[in-house]
Amino acid sequence: MINLTTVVQLISQLKGYFYINPLLSLSLAITIFSFVGIPPLVGFFAKQMVLSAALDNGYIFLSLIAILTSVIGAVYYLNVIKEIFFYSPEHVINPILGASSESDAQATREFKGINIFISSPFSITISIITLVILLFIFLNKE
Repeated sequence: MINLTTVVQLISQLKGYFYINPLLSLSLAITIFSFVGIPPLVGFFAKQMVLSAALDNGYIFLSLIAILTSVIGAVYYLNVIKEIFFYSPEHVINPILGASSESDAQATREFKGINIFISSPFSITISIITLVILLFIFLNKE
């Protein structure tokens, strides 16, 4: 019996994950957009600080390389977003819970228990921290 319950090894295993777990997909998307450096998120401010410090110290070529590698990384990050949100899922999560009739139970037995899901709370934690820091930046009155 094959049981793939905890490991996502390929980006293609995330196809259509939004239709399976929307909350985790949205939190992962917020985290990825922060990595990319979308302006209202924390990743943008981190990249801005590093690049402005490099430019202030005269590292123009290094700053251009950093911007180029950031753009290349953004292409790969947005590919993950595309897989999660713009494709339909190719897998089923825990079909035993959905078995209501004998034919469904038989189909479940034939499925052989292959479950693919993301269960790590780290993605939600990172996106919540990102949103809290973002709110602190915009609501700070000092």
